[in-house]
Amino acid sequence: MKLRHGMTFCSSLQTQPGAESGDTQNVDVVLIGGGTMSATLGTLLQSLQPDWTIHLYERLDKAAEESSNVWNNAGTGHSAFAEMNYTSPQPDGSVDIQRAVKITEQFEVSRQFWASQVREGVLANPRSFINTVPHLSFVWSGERVSFLKTRFEAMRQNPLYAGMEYSEDPQKIAEWIPLVMTGRDTSEPVAATRMPIGTEVNFGEITRQMMNALARRDNFHLSVNTQVQDLERNVDGTWKVTVANTSDGGNERTVNARFVFIGAGGAALRLLQKSGIPEARQYGGFPVGGQFLFTTNPEVVAKHDAKVYGLAPAGSPPMSVPHIDKRILDGTPAIMFGPFATFSSKFLKNGSWTDLMRSITPNNLWPMTKVGINNMDLVRYLISQLRMSESGQFKELQHYYPQANREDWKLWTAGQRVQTIKDIEGKGGTLQFGTELVSGAEGSIAALLGASPGASTAPSIMLTLLEKVFPEQVASDEWQAKLKAMIPSYGKALADNPQLLYDVRAMSRELLELSEPDLTTTPASTSEPEISGS
Repeated sequence: MKLRHGMTFCSSLQTQPGAESGDTQNVDVVLIGGGTMSATLGTLLQSLQPDWTIHLYERLDKAAEESSNVWNNAGTGHSAFAEMNYTSPQPDGSVDIQRAVKITEQFEVSRQFWASQVREGVLANPRSFINTVPHLSFVWSGERVSFLKTRFEAMRQNPLYAGMEYSEDPQKIAEWIPLVMTGRDTSEPVAATRMPIGTEVNFGEITRQMMNALARRDNFHLSVNTQVQDLERNVDGTWKVTVANTSDGGNERTVNARFVFIGAGGAALRLLQKSGIPEARQYGGFPVGGQFLFTTNPEVVAKHDAKVYGLAPAGSPPMSVPHIDKRILDGTPAIMFGPFATFSSKFLKNGSWTDLMRSITPNNLWPMTKVGINNMDLVRYLISQLRMSESGQFKELQHYYPQANREDWKLWTAGQRVQTIKDIEGKGGTLQFGTELVSGAEGSIAALLGASPGASTAPSIMLTLLEKVFPEQVASDEWQAKLKAMIPSYGKALADNPQLLYDVRAMSRELLELSEPDLTTTPASTSEPEISGS
């Protein structure tokens, strides 16, 4: 079998699991980073090709401690039900939902993949990592109400959004989200959409369970407290990966790998640059952190069973969209509100203050500078966020919880994200919102850059990676059968196959033990949306 552009895979290099050549181990795959992406790719590869040897290296003392940690992300199963930044207004007054449809399709793949892992015994106790929490979009003021109604009208035509409700009636909205509506000025126009099959996801728990299952496999080896120091191309097309144990004085060792995946979150950019592949030259990154206000007061938490998304300020990055969410933090019910942008030159929460400076190269310096010049709205937004006081943050919370008691809320610093900057020919440095796969021309190395929707769509992203770097294997009857067993909709658009959509939602609902309503026989609503005062 071959990698893209003809490099033979799993041939003379591989002998036995962990085979050594002198002081260097020879393996098929190296995964860098112990987060959701690497765990997902490792699980896929162990299912598809169990004879391949895989080594995973994590810098910290355990997996899922950076962005995958339940406290370091918003826990939203990003399915574009409520996130209005995934739908864009057009000059003619319509709303483009194409990006939302793509993300919804991707999250349905995630549901199917996780459900299949429950069936296979890789994941257990689904309520520990996924729970039904309705997703709502909420706006106020006439212009925003008009946008949300137009968005709803566009989405209700698509089977993916069957069961979505819309209302401009304050009393109806108060039934959905009493915490948000109680104490609000009812003379101001408001509107909301509600999707009852939204989810709250603990990506850290998913990652830990998948890692534990992988660790039981003979051909998989997990090394924690291990930092990747360098990536160097061998003359035979393989990669020499130099790693150091951070717990024993930094003793180094090397491993040769046919394929390397860099899934190290914010650290992925610097490691990609170390590989020296030409494709890395056009990328830079700017770190943006986030803080959340949270409460675990049972009386407050009991009033809110939803994830409620508002509209982001103009020019702000997607991760800045304000939302007030029901959370289940490793079993503890809570409410989180945010995010508030922070700045640190670190690319990881547990990173180095020199991360940003070390990522700047002659190739990306001007594109990064140009992004700052061309995105003054973003610059002003970040400055305003950094200048915001604690009282200012609490006032922002009161827009979504008018009767909030300041004593109930604490501030938490979540994970770091690196906003990807890409040098595009003819445009120069451009901010890339979302995630981006970068791979070498021959397909022997790949990295994932960016943030939202991130872990929510990890299975779909990793499937795209497999198609790019292992095209021959993916096209084989063996892999096709296994992929379709894990993901029944693989290769099909659910928006164009309503019956398949209903079937896979029913399947994943049952295996994941979700308490969502059964919408499998409900066509997209054709009734008029509920209007306040009607």
